[in-house]
Amino acid sequence: MFDAHIHLEQYDNLDERIKRWHEAGVEQVTAVSNDLASSYRTLEIKERHPDVVRAGCGFHPEQPLPETSEREEWKHLVKLEREHIACIGEIGLPHYELGHLPSPLEAYQEFLAECLLLARDLKLPAALHAVHDKAELAFDILRREAPAVPAHFHWLKAPEDVAARITKAGYMVSVTPEVCYRERDQRLAAAVPPDQLLIETDGPWPFQGPFAGIETTPELLRDVITTLAGITGEKKADLAARTQKNAERMYGGR
Repeated sequence: MFDAHIHLEQYDNLDERIKRWHEAGVEQVTAVSNDLASSYRTLEIKERHPDVVRAGCGFHPEQPLPETSEREEWKHLVKLEREHIACIGEIGLPHYELGHLPSPLEAYQEFLAECLLLARDLKLPAALHAVHDKAELAFDILRREAPAVPAHFHWLKAPEDVAARITKAGYMVSVTPEVCYRERDQRLAAAVPPDQLLIETDGPWPFQGPFAGIETTPELLRDVITTLAGITGEKKADLAARTQKNAERMYGGR
């Protein structure tokens, strides 16, 4: 199994955890970052676990924009560590915190474009946080500024017509353990072309339903696969292999 989106640097006792997850069938993860400091930490984890971790460096959009000096240091880091980085991420547009942030949405749009151009120049894919009405906005920025950049719309929550535009353009879409108990996510999973579907946990983000009170780890991917197999009619082993192959095509090799 391949967890296509996880905040690995937020877990403790990682060496022990990664060993346990690997024994449970989790072969790789894409570890994204929230800011400059976590980008450094993610790269350190990648150095310790090069066969398991695919490293992403980025700035999560649901927070104040980074200062110019922080942006420049981050760009320098990404260029310096290019061969050890699998994606620019997590980047995108704010939705949940937008009303509490000091900068307007337009400033985040400009910064997203800046990050996508860096991804284009370095020939890296992008891991995108773009939900609800921001999904279409991020999609339009991507198509306008950097259409050649492979993109992964992680934990996509968007109107069905917008999700269809995203997949028609060839971008990857992932579902989380929410697919096990939310009809919206189940409809999305059924609509995504087989070679564009990824699975993720977004750990350590907590889930509800059958996972309420349970720590989010990549081991929950087994439940995701079981649910998806019920939706698609595939064998669980085939679905696990296919989503892993999709993720390797997107993030593998670094």
